[in-house]
Amino acid sequence: MSRRALGQMQMAAAKPMLQAKPMLHTLELPPFVDELPLPERVVAPHEKARPLRVTMREVRTKVHRDVPATRMWSYGVGAMSNSALAPVIEARSGQATRVEWVNQLPTKHFLPVDFSLHGCGHDVPEVRACVHLHGGKTPSDDDGYPDDWFVPGKSRVCHYPLQQDAATLWYHDHAMGLNRLNIYAGLVGQFLLRDEAEDALHLPSGKYELPLTLYDRNFSTDGQLLYLDSGDPEHPWVPEFAGDAILINGKIRPFVHVEPRVYRLRLLNAANSRFFALTFADGVVAHQIGGDQGLLAAPVPMRQLTFAPAERADVLVDFSQVAGKTVHMKNAALEVLEFRVDGGSASPTSQKRDVGHPVSFVMPATLRPVERMPETAATVTRQITLNEYLDKIGNSMLMLLNQKHWHEPVTETPKLGATEIWEFVNLTEDTHPMHLHMVRFQVLNRRLFDVFAYRNNKGMHYLREPLPPEPNEMGWKDVVQCPPGTVTRIIVKFDGYAGKYLYHCHVLEHEANDMMRPFEVVA
Repeated sequence: MSRRALGQMQMAAAKPMLQAKPMLHTLELPPFVDELPLPERVVAPHEKARPLRVTMREVRTKVHRDVPATRMWSYGVGAMSNSALAPVIEARSGQATRVEWVNQLPTKHFLPVDFSLHGCGHDVPEVRACVHLHGGKTPSDDDGYPDDWFVPGKSRVCHYPLQQDAATLWYHDHAMGLNRLNIYAGLVGQFLLRDEAEDALHLPSGKYELPLTLYDRNFSTDGQLLYLDSGDPEHPWVPEFAGDAILINGKIRPFVHVEPRVYRLRLLNAANSRFFALTFADGVVAHQIGGDQGLLAAPVPMRQLTFAPAERADVLVDFSQVAGKTVHMKNAALEVLEFRVDGGSASPTSQKRDVGHPVSFVMPATLRPVERMPETAATVTRQITLNEYLDKIGNSMLMLLNQKHWHEPVTETPKLGATEIWEFVNLTEDTHPMHLHMVRFQVLNRRLFDVFAYRNNKGMHYLREPLPPEPNEMGWKDVVQCPPGTVTRIIVKFDGYAGKYLYHCHVLEHEANDMMRPFEVVA
């Protein structure tokens, strides 16, 4: 978050908020008193079988031992408990499935809706939902286009071909103008796609694979969600959100019991705006083995993982050298998850599968081939500016891509099967995590440029040589961090389906106003 945006949020906090409840200061709560909940795992059915029925509903759940139960929205399957933790849906690559998304939410929102945002006026129902399988190579009609929302009492069946590599996907709300609030209310879940290449590595599985969904929230002293607004009832939107509490799987700073062995952590940043900077305690060895769109070519030692909203990280963590100890995962200086390592002896290479057969686990030198796409493969290069517009006193009012609003005609029309280079020219003070629907891509490089000269029509003047991607960005991606004053270049093959999709900043407050644009893949 930029200093300017932080200042705006502080000014907004000083105004009388639409919510009058006092805020809970969660750092005053005792940490590590709640055990980390783990999501139910649901196997996706074959496409010819009855669709998996996933229901959006309101729940009451405790986020901390000493905090009253909180009203949230969540996804559930069947007669689930009153949990805010959506099920992990597991599927196999190449085995298509269908999901029926059922809206059983209340008809009135409990968070401050901004009716002035595009697609969010008083002429549409206050509560709407649609579901995007983030990272899925999905036909346009099933992708969760923001206008394809449906209201409480209705449902929609989506078909997912899953013709793609194993990866940590996730599903979340994408209703036009409202998804920042729907996701904040809790409409997020993980979707793990597996394949034979991953199977052959014999990675930790079952109870040794922990899906971890991270986000931040504010709460009132009576335990209810608070969403900071501008103080203006006609336009409560704020440019970014930063919460007081860090939650993992729906709990504030929980603990988890682990054995002295290697675990696989499937990390998802489901925050509205917050970037996480994760490290592990001394003595714990961690390697990142995958990113947004699946396995890396080789493990990357993880010293600090900085990942943006919507990014995923697949990480192997070895607890074998800290048996009997308590160690922590930190976000910056704050301990957010406590691992209580059993005291039993275990060799670093001694693992057991869930079926009980001992196997040896050695960190593989290679994971799966990731062939780098040459720039010469691209037939089109597009330059896309990231723009921000301020009011007279310096408050952010609008975010745009290429100075265009969402509702303006489509300007990006890649051909099906074509390869293109997209250059994101960041003219703002923020790092924007840019996401393209339906496709995967590779990061080429980043290069600082003279923003002042560019703004004054003096052309592109680079200030330094281009920087290559970080080692953990060398795999396939669907979200890329675009730092301020930098041109971030990606190369993407539009392989999949023809139809209308979208690209946007995944800071949810940004995409709501109006940092989101359609693109159309043409046959």
